[in-house]
Amino acid sequence: MKTTLIALGMGVSAAALAAPVAAEYPTRTIQMIIPFGPGGATDLSARALSTPLSQIVPQSIVLTNRAGAGGATGSVAVRDAEGDGYTLLLARVGSHTVNPAMNPNLPYTLDEFRFVGIYEINPVACVVNSNSDFHSIDDLIDAVNDRPGEILFSSSGVGSLPHFGALMVLDAFDVSDLDENVIHIPTEGDGQALTAVLQGTSDFYCGSTSPAAPFINSGQMRPLMVTSAERLDGFDAPTVEEIGKPELAALVGWTGLAGPASLTDEATEKWGEWLAEATQDEDFQRFMTSGGSIVQVMSPDETVEFVNSAYESFRRLVVELDLEID
Repeated sequence: MKTTLIALGMGVSAAALAAPVAAEYPTRTIQMIIPFGPGGATDLSARALSTPLSQIVPQSIVLTNRAGAGGATGSVAVRDAEGDGYTLLLARVGSHTVNPAMNPNLPYTLDEFRFVGIYEINPVACVVNSNSDFHSIDDLIDAVNDRPGEILFSSSGVGSLPHFGALMVLDAFDVSDLDENVIHIPTEGDGQALTAVLQGTSDFYCGSTSPAAPFINSGQMRPLMVTSAERLDGFDAPTVEEIGKPELAALVGWTGLAGPASLTDEATEKWGEWLAEATQDEDFQRFMTSGGSIVQVMSPDETVEFVNSAYESFRRLVVELDLEID
């Protein structure tokens, strides 16, 4: 009996030694889905971040734009993916704060995602074509009041930050009947929304500073206001404090990294480390700040708290302004 036990024990040990060791994550290409179109705030942020990440992450990263439904199309694709860390989402304020606050019929909920962390905060700017007759935010408000139903604004989609942002700004200036007095033009991304302003098919845009910055810097567009506490470099426009609307300081964008709720602890921890390292890159920081963004890395817990707080704030405004999407 003793001999048998030893033999069995040796057999088990040999089998254990022969068993393959699980490969350390990652072992293949990682797909990062951008839920908005090219040229928008999320796209610009993701592509800027991918440069330092490519020097840190030991596998290739593929960025894929999957736009539609205010960020819902790309978000659902990640929600339904395996939690193995090979499909991640560039989560955005529109897809994970504004759209859920405005649309109770979204095909996903916030708790169906696991956040790695927010890494960028950006103020909102209201901009017009440089040839526009609007030289101040008061000019724009006067036009909306004087010509109800004629002024158009573009956004990156229904339920996106520029959609909500324009309405929130107009409400702060006591514009009534928002669904009738201004016309909303939804597009598939900030790039398209800003192009509409450039081409004259939209009168204004109120969205993140980062996609608007190149148009401001080239002199093609004019900023009317920014929601930052202090004036931004490159944006010659008054802050919310200067225009007497400090409540609009809550109107900010953010970008972060997330996976499906089943995202593994290993992938979450590794991406947290890679994200923290990549955002320290000087070229990345220079690019982000040139567009008015603030590089700020949050832990998963801090991110969940921030996102939930922002959602609650926007949800209260949606109810107050009767902006819920049927």
